Amino acid sequence: MLPQPTTTPTPLFSPSTIVKDLVAGLVVFLVALPLCLGIALASGADLFSGLLSGIVGGIIVAAFSGSQTSVSGPAAGLTAIVAAQIALLGSFEAFLLAVTIAGLIQIGFGVAKGGALSAFFPSSVIKGLLVAIGVILILKQIPHVVGHDADPEGEMSFIQPDNENTFTELFTTFAGDIHQGAMVIGLISIAILLLWDRIPALKKSLVPAPLLVVIAGTGLSLLFQKLGGDWAVQGSHLVQIPIAESASEFIGFLRLPDFTQLVNPAVYLAAITIAVVASLETLLNLEAVDKIDPEKRNSPPSRELIAQGCGNLVCGMIGGLPVTSVIVRGSVNVNAGNKTKLSAMFHGVLLLIAVALLPKLMNMIPLSALAAILLVTGFKLASPTLFKQMWKEGRYQFIPFIVTVVAIVMTDLLIGILIGLGVAILFILNSNLRRPIRRVIERRLAGDITHIELANQVSFLNRAAVERTLNEAGEGTRLVIDATESDYIDPDVLSLIRDFTDNIAPKRNVLVNLVGFRTKYELNDVIQFADYTTRELQEQITADQVIDLLQDGNARFVKGTRLNRDLGRQVNATAAGQNPLAAILSCIDSRVPTELVFDLGVGDIFSVRVAGNVVGTKSLGSIEYAVAVAGVKLVMVLGHTRCGAVTSSVQLISNGQNAESATGCQHLQSIVDEIAPSVGHDHPNSDNESAEEFEKMVDEVARRNVLHTVSLITERSDVIAKAVASGQVKVVGAIYDVKTGHIDFLTPRNSQVATA
Repeated sequence: MLPQPTTTPTPLFSPSTIVKDLVAGLVVFLVALPLCLGIALASGADLFSGLLSGIVGGIIVAAFSGSQTSVSGPAAGLTAIVAAQIALLGSFEAFLLAVTIAGLIQIGFGVAKGGALSAFFPSSVIKGLLVAIGVILILKQIPHVVGHDADPEGEMSFIQPDNENTFTELFTTFAGDIHQGAMVIGLISIAILLLWDRIPALKKSLVPAPLLVVIAGTGLSLLFQKLGGDWAVQGSHLVQIPIAESASEFIGFLRLPDFTQLVNPAVYLAAITIAVVASLETLLNLEAVDKIDPEKRNSPPSRELIAQGCGNLVCGMIGGLPVTSVIVRGSVNVNAGNKTKLSAMFHGVLLLIAVALLPKLMNMIPLSALAAILLVTGFKLASPTLFKQMWKEGRYQFIPFIVTVVAIVMTDLLIGILIGLGVAILFILNSNLRRPIRRVIERRLAGDITHIELANQVSFLNRAAVERTLNEAGEGTRLVIDATESDYIDPDVLSLIRDFTDNIAPKRNVLVNLVGFRTKYELNDVIQFADYTTRELQEQITADQVIDLLQDGNARFVKGTRLNRDLGRQVNATAAGQNPLAAILSCIDSRVPTELVFDLGVGDIFSVRVAGNVVGTKSLGSIEYAVAVAGVKLVMVLGHTRCGAVTSSVQLISNGQNAESATGCQHLQSIVDEIAPSVGHDHPNSDNESAEEFEKMVDEVARRNVLHTVSLITERSDVIAKAVASGQVKVVGAIYDVKTGHIDFLTPRNSQVATA
């Protein structure tokens, strides 16, 4: 027994991975700190409640989550809902009860595998979400970079709490509300971040650029405070964490839910609203973060819902805002080079330490430095490359994408996503309405057969298209309605097909085959005509008509519209006897499967395969049987480009070698001898030819070899020669192009047999 190779699995938390996660967690912490405060302020809640949510999202949610990249915390997309529900319920404690119940509902969603809903989110909307967040970060962070901090950090909606909007805020900023010291810090921070990304040695260093930005920004802030005047960065331009003077005061920041409100129906309505919106936002953000993960990992969505539910349950019990997976923090996490969810947990631990032990130190950090980090992240998310990619994918992808971007930027995250999903669904429905079926016409001697192949999902919206297709069937048409690939067919569509088959088709003399309909449809398969080769068809058809059938089949093969044949039924139908239309002598090359390249069914042809299309005693005997006994109307020699047998023959003949001595194959020389006349005596030396020239020469020899074999068949077989002379059979040659799949017929249509 051979020894088995031993492999050492890579540890989940290797030293290098831990270092990268700690660095990424530190960067996410620096960004999350002002976001938690800003979202709490925009929601009309205590600042401490936002910090609690960040801590819970980092520690609790990350611990239960299966995602290695997602970071959770208070979400900007929920600010309007949080503010409205606090006002509606009358107290923050009653709102906390709704958050607690919402957590339980989310856990139920997760247990019930509700995360499967994420599979239905169109990729155009997910990519639109990423770009929109990037655009919003750019637009919203520009004021903070230059010291205009009237709008709370973390506000993502177009209409802001101060009744300004994204663009009027920019106008106000550049109209004169710029803080000199904060602007210098912000611009220097952006320069450091951009420089760090462009110098490989700095980018690979253990010191993260965002940390250097915060340190440099804090140092400059302290320097500017000494300068005083317009240079001093203080108050609203700095991080503002609530400071507890003692442990008891810190514990006093915690709030408990008001359980007396359990009998209040409004609490449950609020809980359902929070649970549904938070779950939708989480699933979308989870998909979006997975899109930018360089390792392309898939996060389990149902497990994420359970993790989010646990987080909201804890938030509700201690006084925090509801949490979701947050795209801003997740994208910062990925861009910072995280490897596992340890980075998210570490960011939560740092938030806890900052709030409990280091609030005064954290309050020295200027917002303009943190805004610079988010601004650069925004430029990475809103990459022009993504716009170009979506444009190239066509309007069915680009329009939902750009609508999602504009809608999110001009409204808010939740409304924008819903608009984007709505537009994407309209395009999907339109696509289904346009292509609920595939319609292919197959030419046959007894009359053309129209194949109608139903789509995977045929809804009531497709009824009009199916009805139109059926009504186009004229007098004497033969239809095959194929439901083999259909997982669902609407009852109205089934009723339409049933009525057409039973009532309309007989009156129009239309024959209908129903194929592939499942038992649950209560519509049995019906066969009213044969769609395979019968004895009657074989007797009536001519050689030229067989050529037409083969050309049509190859055209379908090249276009990718091969017929969906019921091969199992054809096997049963031909079990009693065979009635092939043609005998095809092809090469053994694996790239030339004869029935496939001509799009044929079971029993349509005899297939004889020999290397190099040579005709020996045994292969000729097979072809004679096909003509004299089985009654085929066409004999075809099908060669192909880049033929290995022809290539070997050319090389051996050019070098004057014997096949057995050169290859060790005892019987290969007989094939080389048959191909030799097509190579000729004026062949160039293969060693002196370029690869392209040699390939062209081999293809020309293959073409001559096919025509030579066509001549030999009638020369060596009196049976086939008599059949050709009487007009009963034609012998033709053709070449299959292995690059394109196209078959070129070499023999003129008006000749019975070609000569080399």
